[in-house]
Amino acid sequence: MGTRRRERVSELIREEISELIRRDVRDPRLSGLISVTEVVTSADLRHAKVFVSVMGTEEDKKQVEKGLAAASGFLRKGLGERLSLRYTPELSFYRDDSIERGSRLLQLIEEVAPGDSTDKADKT
Repeated sequence: MGTRRRERVSELIREEISELIRRDVRDPRLSGLISVTEVVTSADLRHAKVFVSVMGTEEDKKQVEKGLAAASGFLRKGLGERLSLRYTPELSFYRDDSIERGSRLLQLIEEVAPGDSTDKADKT
């Protein structure tokens, strides 16, 4: 199976899981700001690692992890109904803090050099 197809299937799974979490999952632990950032499927498409970013406190993140673990069967069933795949992959969820780290990095840059770009424009 080609890498290109695997990438397309991974992207489809990412989109569908995002939609399922947003619209169909009724678990209150999954009601916050949750972004499915990436899905990596195995070569045989039987397993999918789902990377999720959660904005909130550490406790919020732990609750989302528990909610996703509890909803994984529901999400897998939903994927099976929405996608035409020979096998619906087993889902495993992983925390992705990259969005939060990027936001924090931008905040630190702004603290170190507030308005720095306008100062350079004024001097020329």
